[in-house]
Amino acid sequence: MSKILSTIIVDDEALARKGLAIRLQEHKDIKIITECSNGREAIEAVRAYQPDLMFLDIQMPGLDGFEVVKEIADQGLELPMVVFVTAFDQYALKAFDVHAHDYLLKPADETRLAQALDKIREKLIGEENAQHKEQLVRLVSDVTGNDCADILNDLAQNKPVSISHYSDVLAIKDAGEVSRVPVKDILWIDAAGDYMCVHTKENTHILRKTMKQLEESLDPKQFIRSHRSTIVNKHFINKFCSQLNGEYYLVMNNGKELKVSRSYKDKVKLAVTQ
Repeated sequence: MSKILSTIIVDDEALARKGLAIRLQEHKDIKIITECSNGREAIEAVRAYQPDLMFLDIQMPGLDGFEVVKEIADQGLELPMVVFVTAFDQYALKAFDVHAHDYLLKPADETRLAQALDKIREKLIGEENAQHKEQLVRLVSDVTGNDCADILNDLAQNKPVSISHYSDVLAIKDAGEVSRVPVKDILWIDAAGDYMCVHTKENTHILRKTMKQLEESLDPKQFIRSHRSTIVNKHFINKFCSQLNGEYYLVMNNGKELKVSRSYKDKVKLAVTQ
């Protein structure tokens, strides 16, 4: 693991702090940033340095180790990973009750200290892997439009997650907000100058994109170009009609009529009949 762990040592006995510091120097990924002789100093050190790791004595005058952890939480500070250190093993169960990562009996020998640090490293690697996995899942979700929970469920069942070129969601920015419009809910899209009007059953969203860009991002099995300024979701087409003057139009499920240009009529007719 390449991460350097900023570390503080908290113990009211100077000799105990020194002994632990010497042992920790053997571990290249541990950087001791300060030592504290009481609970109040420990809280201020956590506030000032935001350390990754804290070796915390339990029995100290004033605030004991458990009270230090409680005070850190009560003050809304970020609690570092805690390894409790004490001369008495009766505190072991309580130590883990307050989410300590490990528990060392004084004087901590090198083997036991190494085991505690290995446990810390394993936890960090697990957290890094989980964070990396979450980032990848979000990326896949953004690309495919699939729900993050569905992607994780597929991975858990060893199912392949197919990343399609065509997104299931259209992200539309408007007035500082981003609306995620499911592509399957889009009835049709038409151009209005430099903007695209994306029509769903409930709303019309305005999107700044070219017709060509939109057409390339939508699955041609679902969306067809019916006019140079219109793309239609064929699943919402009710009728393909012709007029006596040779014009063609589509009737959507909601009754809306959309003109079909002659250059696209054969393609649209074929799509509707399939």
